[in-house]
Amino acid sequence: MSGDLRELRGDPFGLLAELDRRLRAIRQEGASGEAEWEGLGVRVGSLWCALPRADVREVVTPPPLTRVPGARPWLIGLANVRGKLLPVFDLAVLAGLPAEEDTRRARVLVFNSDQLPAGFLVGEVVGHRQFAVEDQAPHRLQILSGSDFSNWLLGAFERDAKVWQVLSLHRLVASEQFVRTAE
Repeated sequence: MSGDLRELRGDPFGLLAELDRRLRAIRQEGASGEAEWEGLGVRVGSLWCALPRADVREVVTPPPLTRVPGARPWLIGLANVRGKLLPVFDLAVLAGLPAEEDTRRARVLVFNSDQLPAGFLVGEVVGHRQFAVEDQAPHRLQILSGSDFSNWLLGAFERDAKVWQVLSLHRLVASEQFVRTAE
């Protein structure tokens, strides 16, 4: 059969069968190819990070915040997001980096958990990134003094002279530093 599906315009069953055949062929090619890892690319201070897709429920523009008295500097406030109270944490400050100065590109990552509402402010979101096995660079893990940042990392990738730290929000919220939010 030729590559043109228009020939099957009058044959709906034949069209579906051909589409199914093509989809199976694409899946088979993908199965034989190299494994890839995909995550959400963000900038946290001066670091580029990739987060597992399952860690982030949604990305929102920074909502109005109400300050929480007596909280550590990384808890920047509480927000009302779709009628639910969401504590928002500055991920850069939590990692021991300076707070984001230019907030035009800043976004809040809503943590994907029904038990623990949390939002994390990042400097910018650059979209989904895919990394191949050969992009892994465990020797490039970033270690920051004064924080548990390295404990929140799952690994690192390097591509086009840029290092991407793979940051787990699930590890972060389970850390002792995150739990000690009150001063």
